[in-house]
Amino acid sequence: MTGAASGMGRATAELFAEDGANVIVTDRTLEDAQRVADAISQRGGPARAWALDVADPQAITATVQEAASFFGAIDIVVNNAEISGLLPIDDPDYDDHFHRLMTVLLTSHQRVVRAALPYLRRSDAARIVNIASTEALGATRHDSAYAAAKAGVTGLTRAMAVDLGPAGITVSCICPGPILTGMTEAISAEDRDVFARRRTALRRYGRPEEVAQITLSLCLPSASYITGTTIPVDGGLMARNA
Repeated sequence: MTGAASGMGRATAELFAEDGANVIVTDRTLEDAQRVADAISQRGGPARAWALDVADPQAITATVQEAASFFGAIDIVVNNAEISGLLPIDDPDYDDHFHRLMTVLLTSHQRVVRAALPYLRRSDAARIVNIASTEALGATRHDSAYAAAKAGVTGLTRAMAVDLGPAGITVSCICPGPILTGMTEAISAEDRDVFARRRTALRRYGRPEEVAQITLSLCLPSASYITGTTIPVDGGLMARNA
């Protein structure tokens, strides 16, 4: 699992461990990843941490191979690595900004999947879950690079589902809406409350655990006929017009 040191990634790693999975915890720094792996291990769950910068293709290949060797198999891939940043499209630095977000938020997904594919093909219940965003479904001002990357994740998910379906590998996408994570902590509680009441049907921000539950559900044996789909976990954000 990429981006597993905090927020939705950490909640997902902990939930999978509680369900009995061997968890590969990766994040940009080993210290952050290790903290999550240690917490899981203290509760009796098997977990191992690796430092992984998903912008580095060689690091992806090496980490996947090491993790597969350590655990003996890879059955599930969760692409959750995340960065953000608003920038107007006419900003002089926009091209570099666009490239960076595409690399981390979209290109890394296919690199992780391709590195893991030899192991997934050996599994009898292989699952891939890509984490996108409701920004893939509707954009925010000055967020075009992020929105484009996340929309690319939904398209990549559908295409991979078609390509990998004959091998029995399912590929699904989750689009979280406003979730209480480290990325949204910079927003004041008052502004979060105003936004949630104005935009979501449930009138609140979601919790990382609520996204984690859907991720786990897509990886259960009962979800073996779900593939190529995009699921918003957004408190009714995309459903509400007014």
